[in-house]
Amino acid sequence: MVVELSAVRLLAPWFGASQGVWTNVIGVVLLALAIGYGIGARLAAGPHPQRRLGAVLVAGALCTAWLPVVAPLVAELFLPGGLTLDRAAALVHWGSLAASLVLFLPPAAVLGCASPLVVEWVCVRGALHPGTAGGRVLCAGTLGSLLGTFGTTHILLPFFGLRASFLGVAVGLALVGSACLVAPRRSGRVRWGTGAAALLFVAAAALPASRSAAVGEGLRLVEELQSPYQLVRVVETVGEDPVRRLLQVNEGLDSFQSVWQAESGLMGSGHYYDFFAPPAWWSGVRKEWDVLVLGLGAGSAWRVLEGCLPPGVELRTIGVEIDAGVVSLGRRHMQLAADSPGRRTLCGWDARTALRVLAPTAFDQIVLDTYANQTEIPPHLCTVEFFREARERLTEGGWITVNVGGFGLDDPVVRSLAATLAEGFAGPVLALRVPFSRNQVLYARRGAAPPSPVERSWVVAHDELRLSLSRLELPGSWELFGPTDGLVLTDDVSAIEALQRTSLGRAAEGDGEGAG
Repeated sequence: MVVELSAVRLLAPWFGASQGVWTNVIGVVLLALAIGYGIGARLAAGPHPQRRLGAVLVAGALCTAWLPVVAPLVAELFLPGGLTLDRAAALVHWGSLAASLVLFLPPAAVLGCASPLVVEWVCVRGALHPGTAGGRVLCAGTLGSLLGTFGTTHILLPFFGLRASFLGVAVGLALVGSACLVAPRRSGRVRWGTGAAALLFVAAAALPASRSAAVGEGLRLVEELQSPYQLVRVVETVGEDPVRRLLQVNEGLDSFQSVWQAESGLMGSGHYYDFFAPPAWWSGVRKEWDVLVLGLGAGSAWRVLEGCLPPGVELRTIGVEIDAGVVSLGRRHMQLAADSPGRRTLCGWDARTALRVLAPTAFDQIVLDTYANQTEIPPHLCTVEFFREARERLTEGGWITVNVGGFGLDDPVVRSLAATLAEGFAGPVLALRVPFSRNQVLYARRGAAPPSPVERSWVVAHDELRLSLSRLELPGSWELFGPTDGLVLTDDVSAIEALQRTSLGRAAEGDGEGAG
């Protein structure tokens, strides 16, 4: 279980941790176990099952210990560096399957041999009925799986990391296997050599430095860490003025989750965060602007809003971020503000859970920017039911702004989310195509329609923001959506993952637009 649960985390810097990647890993492990059970059944028919068990455990230790070492080489073989997200899309699912076969089938198959051998050993040594021996082994194995499941998620990965988790399992397997191998023969002799060599080989796996996905050209690594959810790192631009820092998760491709620059306010062309600012200008005079950011990241939305609100308007805000590692890096390197009156971070909370906990608090604006691995929208955060819950947390006339990754307004993900949002808010949805990016921003309003570029209320009194909005007045840069303009997603039936695969697949074939 330690190997299986850690496997996706090991591949995540290259392939992400989507349901497709999980399916590939679990499928490969199940196939490997079936192979291992078959081989183990044949091995169990021979003499000295305990020594064969020892050899199997030592072999499993060797395969497991070197997984963190060889994983970068295998992953880069099936997903080479330098690819954009859309070009890499066609390789992600098949690449993760191929990498899983190469990396995880050998150790899982070898370890699968152990169960029949243990049953045979217990049966012979205790003179037990096969059913009794098998039941006891299954009971012990299931309890061990429970320990491995909870221990991996709550102790090993958060406190020791991937490398130490794999090495710890390998050392344990090597020790138990060595004990089986050195069990006295009838002649009284022992076999020390194989066990000692295995332990030395496992120890050698701790020597090479681990590698993550490569940092892109023109970037310098500031800090990197393994959070309980993903690989997280901050990189800094080199040779650019002004210097910017980017927060990346689970990837070495051409994307980022948050952006920092020294001055708060608008970030300029290609940055969708700027388009979270217009609702405050479209809403008339007020003293405070209460904002809930779902998917805070390192706080890019906060920094844009605090530097781009109408004069005299105070920003009051709550940010929700599920990953504490992201928040810690944001506070160390990207000026993510600590909690204070009027500003609060809910760290470690799922966005939908936090939305319910915050009831009956009402907000002027909800910003939804929840992504995993840059392209994966969590299915429970893009349904009619979720958008209805969000609507109930808004003041009358309040706004929701949604960042959607897609390749134009005709992208299947964009159309589906816009239609779903329109159904949830019972009104039209304005979609803006962010120039020089692969992002679209959706706007919906409680009890009112959002303005469109053909209306006078579209124009705002902020020079830079007005210029940005004026670039979107051309046909093809904006569209109003209703609930019949795309596939509506529900908690019961949500095809968001299939839509995302279609979107990226079309882009990889040359039908998508934008490179962001």
